[in-house]
Amino acid sequence: MKTLEFLLLGKNEAILAILLRLVNAYEDWNAVAFSNETEAQEYFQNHKIDVVLLSSGIEDHVEKDFTSFCLKQQPDVEVIEHFGGGSGLLKSEILHRLHLKGKI
Repeated sequence: MKTLEFLLLGKNEAILAILLRLVNAYEDWNAVAFSNETEAQEYFQNHKIDVVLLSSGIEDHVEKDFTSFCLKQQPDVEVIEHFGGGSGLLKSEILHRLHLKGKI
């Protein structure tokens, strides 16, 4: 299986750090995390991303704008809202979405 590239965006630094650790714990997953959407957009433009995880603290309009930006730049990217629930739920959410899209 190829390595899945993740971009995490959230405003709560503590939760973002936990998400980063959880995602990077999987052998074939690699993540970078941002609390600033402008920095995240700059990174996104220069890297192939498979999954964008949106975490807590993002304002609704920022979430909508960032999602639109991502899908316009890389139409195959999966944008997933994740607001908690532990590592098992996180992995299940991601794998379920990728399975539905025929990506795994």
